[in-house]
Amino acid sequence: MIAYVKGEIAEITEDSVVIEVGGVGMNVHISAREAQRLPGIGSTVKLHTYMLVREDAFLLYGFLAKADLELFKKCLTVSGIGPKGALAILSVMDADALKYAILSKDAKAIAKAPGIGAKTAERLILDLKDKVSFDDTIIGMEVAQGAGGALPEEGALKEAVEALVALGYGQTESLRAVKQIPEAESMDSGALLKAALKKLF
Repeated sequence: MIAYVKGEIAEITEDSVVIEVGGVGMNVHISAREAQRLPGIGSTVKLHTYMLVREDAFLLYGFLAKADLELFKKCLTVSGIGPKGALAILSVMDADALKYAILSKDAKAIAKAPGIGAKTAERLILDLKDKVSFDDTIIGMEVAQGAGGALPEEGALKEAVEALVALGYGQTESLRAVKQIPEAESMDSGALLKAALKKLF
């Protein structure tokens, strides 16, 4: 199993990247979203990878974020979704957005991915709803917000989102509203709630 590939980018297309590792060019399949986020040719990059071995092929799928890789692997456990379908989903939304969609049963958002119909999206939600927790999304939010400084209190984040849901907002939009507050690390749940409400109006 190849856990990750690290090397110089030799070529980038909309669905793959060639990374030179020790004089060997490794072709790694990526989502369209990852292709846009990669640094330029000649830059060094590290991709977390999933290896698929077939009788006629040896395939690698890569992701800049480990969270995206883990969700990609979860998608593969859903009947009717292969690597191509899982990449299509992660081309239109990142791991957090997909988790939000699963938690809020937002099949329409998932079905926006090319080749993913409404029935497949509903099956994905049904199969993965118990494998994605609310606390996981809070942790993801904290990591994203804490990249440049202190982390907000998990309790404050959770309380603010739960308050928004109690006010009638959907869980997906509530999570997104709280996530968009740049100064969240210095706020208590009340201040977070007020700031999130401003974004929702």
